[in-house]
Amino acid sequence: MPVNSRVVLLCLLLSLLGGCATLDTAPSPSPQAGTADALFERGDFRAAADAYLQLAKADSNARGHYRLRAAEALREEGDLAAAADTLSDVRRKRLAGEDAYRFDLLSAEIALSRQQPAEALALLALPDSALPPPLVLRRLELTARAQQATGDRFAAARTRAVLDRSLSGPDRENNRREIVDTLAALDAAALKQRGNELPPNDMLRPWIERALRKQGQALPLALQRPSRPVGTLQQDGSDRWTREGYSAAHKVALLLPASGALKNAAAAIRDGFFAAWFNDTNAPPERGEVKIYDSGQSSEDAVAAYRRAVEDGADRVVGPLTREAVGLLFEQGDLRVPVLALNQADNGATPPPGSIAFGLLPDTEGAQAAERMASQGIREAAVIAATDDWAERAALAFRAQFESLGGAVVGEARVKEGEVNYSGLIRQSVGSFATASNAGVFISMRPQQARLLMPQLKLAGVSVPVLATSHVYSGTLNPGLDRDLDGLEFCDAPWLFDASAGLPPRDQILRGIESARGTGARLFALGLDAYSLLPYMDWLGTHPDSYLPGATGQLASDSFGRVHRLLTWARFDNGVARPVSGLTLSDGRMP
Repeated sequence: MPVNSRVVLLCLLLSLLGGCATLDTAPSPSPQAGTADALFERGDFRAAADAYLQLAKADSNARGHYRLRAAEALREEGDLAAAADTLSDVRRKRLAGEDAYRFDLLSAEIALSRQQPAEALALLALPDSALPPPLVLRRLELTARAQQATGDRFAAARTRAVLDRSLSGPDRENNRREIVDTLAALDAAALKQRGNELPPNDMLRPWIERALRKQGQALPLALQRPSRPVGTLQQDGSDRWTREGYSAAHKVALLLPASGALKNAAAAIRDGFFAAWFNDTNAPPERGEVKIYDSGQSSEDAVAAYRRAVEDGADRVVGPLTREAVGLLFEQGDLRVPVLALNQADNGATPPPGSIAFGLLPDTEGAQAAERMASQGIREAAVIAATDDWAERAALAFRAQFESLGGAVVGEARVKEGEVNYSGLIRQSVGSFATASNAGVFISMRPQQARLLMPQLKLAGVSVPVLATSHVYSGTLNPGLDRDLDGLEFCDAPWLFDASAGLPPRDQILRGIESARGTGARLFALGLDAYSLLPYMDWLGTHPDSYLPGATGQLASDSFGRVHRLLTWARFDNGVARPVSGLTLSDGRMP
């Protein structure tokens, strides 16, 4: 009988690849397979593995498939050694479709357990397009573990940052903790160097910021430099005039606490929001409605309030107010209704797509003070701050920004609550540069503390410029007390000095609204801006060159949905704070 040469050649080729073996066939449904699957689903993994191994003996055509399933069950049991032994008899080339990829994933996990991360990475070089979503997530998680095992913590953190987008609930929380812990194991110098090398919109940057905060450090802020105001008038196809980027909200939910420690702050924001609402001459004829929801006393209360607003049909949600509540809300994943949060998340979480985060951050003020010093040619600075959290954050941000511009912080001191004699801390922080032409002092403290510090600086012979955050200004005209602050410059919300075009004058508001007085003025301005930002949320998030001239500053969004403020500067003269200029941002290092 003649031999078919094509068949011979085919078998010779297959023998080079491991013999004339064929792929496993798909297993036929059977009661035994159903029983094994049911055991696996209810978590009885050891019994499931035994059942799959029995099926492998009974069905030689699907032997590899069932042994793989048995190995996966043993892996779930936590017995990787037994899983490896079971998998050793499986020939990958016989596995079809998804089974082959699952074989690679399990083999990679076994390699990791044997301290072989390079081998694991080679096995994990799979195309995500060929994998179903659950296997993509598993590939990413194993890849991150392998990268960390090779010592490449930045690569591991980046892989987990990609993974984070697809997780929710406890899995996302655990993954985020892993990202921060992975990065925080590196020293601050390495984190700062890598952070400074990344573009402002790099997904890893917020995680490096969080890891640095864990070490009491900070990255310099990527300050926005927008050039185009939002709302430029233009004609649409029907020759009607519209505002570029404007998208009206029809049903707005305002999430604020109705009681507790933040009740007064919430009232000022609420009053500012409605003052802007009533004074909006550009609003469409159908203005829509605003409904206030009590965000309660806890982060969980705030998330519940958000859900109630969504159920009630809100198409925009403003709030919550606290950093903790904002962080928990952002961790819920993709939000059905966009949120304009009134703070940044305390855990560093960035807003989900379509949402933005806006707040009065001390970090912003510290960074902009550093930029102003740099623009004035100041190369050395002393930092004197209160011990409050906001003061520490401002001081950290100042140092990070100042050093990134080539400056040096040559001394630091902290003012304790109730302390009145500052001579020691002045010597400790200012040192020998009291009259140097290229030196300055940055302070972050309350008005009462600043009124004690400034005269004592003069008595100590310190004649260098002193710059501060907004906290040194009470927001109230008080020349008698504030004369001690003469010469001090600070950054603040332009609305406090009627330097915001298109907004109701502050003097006019003060006559009728008590919550706009004193320190409540900045929160009132926050409410004004929250209303003004609503119709431009989408536009600002996708147009980083655009800005909104607001009551709290010139507002622009970065690619992560975080709104940044460019503040105005004021100086005390004869006890009265008067605006002097806007902020001139440095374009690089100091001259």
